[in-house]
Amino acid sequence: MKHFINFLSFSLIWMIPSLATGQATLEAVKTDQPILIDAILDEAVWNQAVPYTDFTSYMPDFGRRVPQETTARLSYDAENLYFAFECIDPEPERIKANVTERDGMMADDWICINLDPRFDQQALNAFYVNPFGIQRDTRYAAGNEDASIDLVWYSAGRLTENGYIVEVQIPLKSLRFRAKNPVSMGILLERYISRTATNIVFPALDPAMGYNLLPQLLRVDYQDVKHYTLFEAIPAVTYTHRDRHVNGELTKEFRQPDLSLTLKYGITSDLVLDAAINPDFSQIEADAGQVDINLRHSLYYPEKRPFFLEGREKFKIGATVASYVDPLQLVVHTRTIVNPIAGVKFTGNLDRRNSIALLYAADDLGRLSDTTPRQFAHFPVFRYKHNLKDDGFAGFLYTGREAGESGNRVVGTDAQIRINKSTLLEYHLLGSNQTDQLGSRNSYAAGFYWHSETRNFDYAFTLKDIGKDFQVETGYLTRTGISQATGLVKKKFYTTSNVFRRFDLEAFSSASFDRFYSKWETYNEASLLARIGGTFQFKTKYNLSNEVFLGNVFNTSGIHAAIQGRYKTWFSGNITVRRINAIYYSTNPFGGISNRGSISATLQPWPKFETAFSLTYNDFTKKGADDYLYRYRIARTRLTFQFNKYLFIRAILEYNDYYKELLTDLLISFNYIPGTVFYLGYGSLFEQTDAGQPFYGGEVKPIEMQRGFFLKLSYLFRK
Repeated sequence: MKHFINFLSFSLIWMIPSLATGQATLEAVKTDQPILIDAILDEAVWNQAVPYTDFTSYMPDFGRRVPQETTARLSYDAENLYFAFECIDPEPERIKANVTERDGMMADDWICINLDPRFDQQALNAFYVNPFGIQRDTRYAAGNEDASIDLVWYSAGRLTENGYIVEVQIPLKSLRFRAKNPVSMGILLERYISRTATNIVFPALDPAMGYNLLPQLLRVDYQDVKHYTLFEAIPAVTYTHRDRHVNGELTKEFRQPDLSLTLKYGITSDLVLDAAINPDFSQIEADAGQVDINLRHSLYYPEKRPFFLEGREKFKIGATVASYVDPLQLVVHTRTIVNPIAGVKFTGNLDRRNSIALLYAADDLGRLSDTTPRQFAHFPVFRYKHNLKDDGFAGFLYTGREAGESGNRVVGTDAQIRINKSTLLEYHLLGSNQTDQLGSRNSYAAGFYWHSETRNFDYAFTLKDIGKDFQVETGYLTRTGISQATGLVKKKFYTTSNVFRRFDLEAFSSASFDRFYSKWETYNEASLLARIGGTFQFKTKYNLSNEVFLGNVFNTSGIHAAIQGRYKTWFSGNITVRRINAIYYSTNPFGGISNRGSISATLQPWPKFETAFSLTYNDFTKKGADDYLYRYRIARTRLTFQFNKYLFIRAILEYNDYYKELLTDLLISFNYIPGTVFYLGYGSLFEQTDAGQPFYGGEVKPIEMQRGFFLKLSYLFRK
């Protein structure tokens, strides 16, 4: 370990911090005339703007021309950035476009503006728009694209006789950029043709750099734009009404009206303070059901609560989620904050190379009894990053959870260093301190990740070492006391056929040492992925593996297959099946056979209506036995009618066959812009209490165990 730390320190010393100069530029034409966002493009500025037409593919292959011609133009004024796209299609009737909720249009045709507002190659905002003007926005940083952010911007789209047109307005208030003149930003323009699953971009991506976008953006200079000190206030009113079944009838559980206020203040155009007073941390849709039995570690649920979403990519550290078997997924996972009563965030850039992020939340743990005081947990998180060459960085992180006399603190450093066009080195070195009724314990986690990606070949290596007592109560950690080495190679084969367009052949291997029981385990996998026709993919893989659990080594080998695709513009689906050797996790574990599978399908017979169905299956049979130890099935149906881009109504039915429970959800949602919303929801939970009866149709009827509705109204004031 000592040599490992010395090597990482040396790596940081010899990498000289610098930022790319970005000599290649695009031109945006400044205008002092108003631009109406209507996808008509009749303003004079669009005739003056430079047309950019040299779009080439990067998926499924690099550098290919497509018959779908694209023209993009850029403009701006003192307060906004403007973009116009004319997307020609020789078969316009095959363009896929639907009126969906915000963020729900990725299966359609679309354009995307990839924008690095600081042009520091550390992160970018992606603004997606489909042919009807439906939006999606994401934040890309450290190799991960986060779709949870919601910025304020405007778009319009319309179908034409030979394709579609999109027009976009991005207020500078919605971006974090340097306080200088001119303001330089990085841009990559993109279009997706859904029926052939082809992505085209301008400028062209370098095959030697693979899909590493950040170093490949072109610079755009914006002269004499306003530098805002943003102020936003979102007052919200919520009301929750919930009943629970007690002693044979539904009785009042609680009626809770509430007021909240969320504030955002831009100290500079690049440094923002957020505060929430009695915040609304509710999520408007229940998490989809997951198989929650026979688990070695807790299930992962994504964050959906608005306050925690913006800026969370800043807390992603290097060399996490580095392989299929990586135990350390997240150091900061805010779903561990269950019932927060207040929160503060401070995020932004101190100068062109240094950035910070601070998060604090107070979590209400409730009372142990009616006579004890209410207890709270406090979550302080601090993150510092220093930009290195290209998209590299070196960082520091502190995260903690303090609850009375118990506490968990994690502190450490990490880095991402670009070695060459295609190769990145990442590492983290963390120390933890845990205090509780057992005393105080210190431990560590170290990770090293070397990975390379090009057009034809990918490879990766990882080294991980996690101490027995390492804990990160603010994160998501699946295992401790393990040392691990992994390797991956992937070869990509391209064809000129319209049927089998590309094959990916991949091999992955890991060796892990369980330090609790001093035993080795391995996971070896070979897979083949075929891209068939325009939208179909088929993947099959076999893994030869075993796993250490409570001192025993169990066989976990198995075979997997999956297919996904789309038919015309109205149907898409996927099927996954697995048959594996598995472990029954208990105090007396044993091996067995598990069959697992899932089916999902989405139908969009009309542009404003969507129905989605999914079925999840999992079973387990002890080796040598004839009967199933358990069979677990979850069926979920979601129906959505979208009146326009702002208003939809949605119904969800989810049946859990294992627990014999039926969940119903009904939601009316009006989302004008992020922050200005109205939600009205209703839900109930029915349960068959007699294990020997079918859910419905037997002598014992299902009982409504819970019922409730909620209302939320909020409004964004922006200055």
